[in-house]
Amino acid sequence: MTTPRTVSRRDFISTGLAAAGGLVVGFALPGGGRRLLAGEESPDGVLNAFVRIAADDSVTILLKHAEMGQGISTSLPMAVAEELGCDWSRIRVEHAPAAPAYFHTAFGIQVTGGSTSTWESFEQMRKAGATARVMLVETAAEAWGIPASDCRVENGVVLAGDRRATFGSLAAAAGRRTPPDSVALKAPKDWTLIGKSTKRLEGADKSAGRAVFGLDVRRPGQVFAAVARPPHFGGTVASFDPARAKATPGVVDVVAVPSGVAVIAKSTWAAWRGVSALEVTWKDGPGAGVSTRTLLEEYRALARTPGLKAAAKGDAEAALGKAAKIIEAEYDVPYLAHAPMEPLNVTVELGPTACDIWTGTQMPTTDVAAAARVLGLDPSKIRLHTPWLGGGFGRRANPRADFVAEACEIAKRVRGPVQVAWSREDDIRGGYYRPMWASRLRAALGAGGLPTAWSHTIVGQSIIAGTPFAMMIQDGVDGTSVEGAANSPYLAGIPDFRVGLHSPVGPVPVLWWRSVGHSHTAFVVESFLDELAHAAGIDPLEYRRSLLRNHARHLGVLNLAAETFGWGRPLPEGRAAGLAVHESFGSFVAQAAEVSLEGGRIRVHRVACAVDCGPVVNPAGVEAQMQSGIVFGLTAALRGEITLHRGQVQQSNFHDYPILRLSDMPEVTVRIVNSTEPMGGVGEPGVPPIAPAVANAVFSLTGKRLRSLPLRLP
Repeated sequence: MTTPRTVSRRDFISTGLAAAGGLVVGFALPGGGRRLLAGEESPDGVLNAFVRIAADDSVTILLKHAEMGQGISTSLPMAVAEELGCDWSRIRVEHAPAAPAYFHTAFGIQVTGGSTSTWESFEQMRKAGATARVMLVETAAEAWGIPASDCRVENGVVLAGDRRATFGSLAAAAGRRTPPDSVALKAPKDWTLIGKSTKRLEGADKSAGRAVFGLDVRRPGQVFAAVARPPHFGGTVASFDPARAKATPGVVDVVAVPSGVAVIAKSTWAAWRGVSALEVTWKDGPGAGVSTRTLLEEYRALARTPGLKAAAKGDAEAALGKAAKIIEAEYDVPYLAHAPMEPLNVTVELGPTACDIWTGTQMPTTDVAAAARVLGLDPSKIRLHTPWLGGGFGRRANPRADFVAEACEIAKRVRGPVQVAWSREDDIRGGYYRPMWASRLRAALGAGGLPTAWSHTIVGQSIIAGTPFAMMIQDGVDGTSVEGAANSPYLAGIPDFRVGLHSPVGPVPVLWWRSVGHSHTAFVVESFLDELAHAAGIDPLEYRRSLLRNHARHLGVLNLAAETFGWGRPLPEGRAAGLAVHESFGSFVAQAAEVSLEGGRIRVHRVACAVDCGPVVNPAGVEAQMQSGIVFGLTAALRGEITLHRGQVQQSNFHDYPILRLSDMPEVTVRIVNSTEPMGGVGEPGVPPIAPAVANAVFSLTGKRLRSLPLRLP
């Protein structure tokens, strides 16, 4: 049998879609293309798909990726501004429309995900800035009758001797020029903005309440809608009585839609109250009998069988069968909701021949395609507007475009614009989830205490089966299910190993969640490695150093985190430390955590984090994302859990699906490696190491090995 190749996300976007005819799109647009994007005559000063300069010298950068808190609304404009030479205080940002000019240069669709935004767009945005600069300089030089080489750019002004012209005064004429075929970019040694910590461009507007999110959208004559959805996955409406709902103050109408029953009202609150009053009889779907307790037992049983081969070398079973010392453990992690702070919402204004949609989305062109199918319109007749996103974590990147398709179904039944708002209960009880996972690991320890054989079997639903990304599944193995395990650096020095996968199919809808497969594999692998270190009687840091001696970037962040933390120094009484290191999305992150017990609960006091993500555009943004990842990961590690009983999700809102509070936040120190290696992502890599670092610290403190998330002491 041929061993399936584990395809990393970076492998996929660099080779997989190219082989499949993926589209690589340039950024320069001729006049006709500009009009297509705008739906009207384009304004003066549009120099390419990403740069628009107004007569008042303001520079608007169009973001091809969605800003949902990760900071690309600052880092990507920094790349443009570095080459453009504009006045940074005059920069503005807007989300780009849904259009081919803004396709991901490898995915072939417009998408924000996989921690790809900065490294995918970095050179493209620099070229956009450099192209605009050349067009401005050539315009000035032509007007002055001098060679362009005699001109220079400083802070939004083209200069030549005593001549000067602002960008705003040149923009209209420059926008009518033919863009150059190629442009020279600055050498890194000449960067003056890239690499400098820079405040968020949109931060002030968000802090002051001026930023417009999806829920803030208002259109003339707008009504509001909410939907009663089945309590079981796959359920359908058997019958409903609208009388009580229609009697609710503010309710306008009640209509059946494919996803359930929609209540139309004069306000969101009235719509939600109408849904509560609605009497619906549901027909059970395939998820009606699902219980996570039973499901986990089934997963554990599967994990004791080999599964499909995801990665292998030698004969792990034979080596384990002859070993004198074997360490064995089973781990599991629960379903998790995305629970972004801004609940899902869509505003649809459907006209006779065209449609406008406002929604916070990570997949604009996918949503447009879904809307076109529902509405029976050509995609060119649908204009999608992306306001600021109040978090996404993958939920707003749904290939099925569930929330957009549902809103369009409602819009067909409503005269005039309608805003559909999901309550938090709607999404937590009936949305999409990070899969539940179970793992079984066995390792043989040699005379020196290091592993000589390794077996790891993983069980969990595939997140990409049945999606446009299913091409990543090779010989039945979903690479996102085993990432971080099948390609673990620890395996490189082990003579015999095998990583296997079972991908059971079930009724619970699953979707990528911040850090994807790494969200479970890092916890399992780094916790189990800690078990091996303790079984061998070797300090966990030294144990990892031995296994990572040929992995410079892993070792670099591990040593930096340990140094920053003060690993090995005495801690206050009642406290202990643990650490973990993990690579994901092209970046390497190590974290060390100090914990104690307070009233039987785990308290994390401080975390030292080191990250190597290659060249850094905005160090302040990288630091913020490491902190963000730690908060997000700690929430899941200590509290996050979606459970089902008789087909119903038992959690509903933040009171029973709690997030980390400010009072629980540890002190976090972030160190960034000065690296010239290929640029990686930072939106997700801070999440995976924190759960195992804390679990390992708890073992050091209590002697109890916690192999399930969320971490709870017996």
